[in-house]
Amino acid sequence: MDNTVLDIKSMYPEEIKAVLKELGEKPFRADQIFSWMHEKLADDYADMTNLSKALREKLENTCPLTSLRMVREEISKVDGTRKYLFALPDNNVIESVWMQYKHGNSVCISSQVGCRMGCRFCASTLEGLVRSLTASEMLEQVYRIQKITGERVSNIVIMGSGEPMENYDNVLRFVRLISSEKGLHISQRNITVSTCGLVPEIRKLAEEDLAITLAISLHAPNDEKRKQMMPVANKYSISELIEACRYYFEKTGRRLTFEYALAKGQNDSPEDAAELAGVLKGLNCHVNLIPINPVRERKYARSEQEAVLAFNKRLEKYGINGTIRREMGSDINGACGQLRKSYLDDSRENKI
Repeated sequence: MDNTVLDIKSMYPEEIKAVLKELGEKPFRADQIFSWMHEKLADDYADMTNLSKALREKLENTCPLTSLRMVREEISKVDGTRKYLFALPDNNVIESVWMQYKHGNSVCISSQVGCRMGCRFCASTLEGLVRSLTASEMLEQVYRIQKITGERVSNIVIMGSGEPMENYDNVLRFVRLISSEKGLHISQRNITVSTCGLVPEIRKLAEEDLAITLAISLHAPNDEKRKQMMPVANKYSISELIEACRYYFEKTGRRLTFEYALAKGQNDSPEDAAELAGVLKGLNCHVNLIPINPVRERKYARSEQEAVLAFNKRLEKYGINGTIRREMGSDINGACGQLRKSYLDDSRENKI
């Protein structure tokens, strides 16, 4: 083999077998290595006690294990939500969130370092996109949190920093690895992948034979308002997006979720609710209403509680199922991207 460093934690068992063959080792070791990484969550080859010392050394030299380092942990005094800032092997930082619900523990992970989608109400996009994450870097967010908390993770949402559909192949690999019977075996039905609406990728995802939930960041009832909030709307119209969603439902039979962040005076009027209901009519879907988290660098303000309740009531009147998202970790840099942003700002100040 050449001196290429391989990302073994992102590999399927068959790919690990091919690596072992190249190393002159027995292919049956692949299942043992896979189990150590994804079921027992081993941090080091030294932990893999049923492998020979020689094989462990070979693997260490050719396939070092991807591992994240915790930089910050913030724990909410309100509801126990934990927000983590992790350093990647190249020292970029990403954030992940652990939330406790009655139905189990949920982890929200990032799919990219930063984001280039430019949504006007989001802190993740303020620094632009640095790079996409590997499948192993996404897995490690879940593994690390499970080890830190000592709690089993039952639900995953890929809704942290980044646009998952722009990191399509790695996100797909992550979903298949995390749901593998040989790993943590988290049900695909308990995995939600979010997108701001990349139409070709939604159609492509419909063909992948997955049982995940697709969440669409919609945030506006018409193209004009959506363009003001989300630059992606300049590329794909709402009608194109809804058509892709109908196709996704036809292919998968999975109900869609629409995320709708309510911004005061922007998209929260009774007329907006009526228009949104018209857009979603006849589609098997659920709407998540999210009172916006104000970001200092952005102009949007949170909708009044009264407006949020009225919006939800009007959707129901038109036969659209809606839920007002329960706020989690409101006292610990709650909005997506805020913790990373404050960390980067602190780092710059300390260099001056």
